[in-house]
Amino acid sequence: MLTAKQRDLLMFIHKRLSESGVPPSFDEMKEALELKSKSGIHRLIMALEERGFIRRLPHRARALEVVKLPEGLMSGGSRAGEPAAGQRGFAPSVIEGSRSVGKPAPRPQDYRGAVSVPVMGRIAAGVPIEAIQNHAYDIEVPPDMVIGGEHFALEVKGDSMINAGILEGDVVVIRRSDTAASGDIVVALVEGEEATLKRLRRKGASIALEAANPAYETRIFGPDQIDVQGKLVGLIRRY
Repeated sequence: MLTAKQRDLLMFIHKRLSESGVPPSFDEMKEALELKSKSGIHRLIMALEERGFIRRLPHRARALEVVKLPEGLMSGGSRAGEPAAGQRGFAPSVIEGSRSVGKPAPRPQDYRGAVSVPVMGRIAAGVPIEAIQNHAYDIEVPPDMVIGGEHFALEVKGDSMINAGILEGDVVVIRRSDTAASGDIVVALVEGEEATLKRLRRKGASIALEAANPAYETRIFGPDQIDVQGKLVGLIRRY
């Protein structure tokens, strides 16, 4: 699912392309979404691109293509009873947990002395912070995976970390921490709005969030724009 701002921007771009065949400028997008800076629009576009909703066409200025729309959206760009893109009143979208919410998760295998860890939803670039605040179900993991500290798990959505061996549908196990060393794979909260799973690199006074997929560019932030929520300590994959 998309955040309200991501959905607003996607539908605004879709509407302009449908009407004129030309995507809106960054200034027009900023004004429509009532944001203070174009950097916010850039982050929203990157999140939409990473999740497969839009595509930026190379070698053409302002060239955006809408690849797909969220399920349940009408042609006007809103769900029944919701305001149109660019208007206020959207409530934040809560990320979906597992389809088995409310049911015990099956054991990946019969671990001796397995430890139960809460799965808190799904995570990908641009996912709202609610993704790590909503207990969906529990999963059992080997006890040596969760030594020391508090742990939680997240379902992976998207392919931005495939070259680190993290695939869509995997469950990553995270140890809660507000610090990380350069090179750690972390759950990072960007400007208090979006949570993402990326490799953290420290570059002087800046922080880089690196995808493990050459299709996605590295994002650079100031130290006050990033809050580390936890570090990757394990991964569960079902076949």
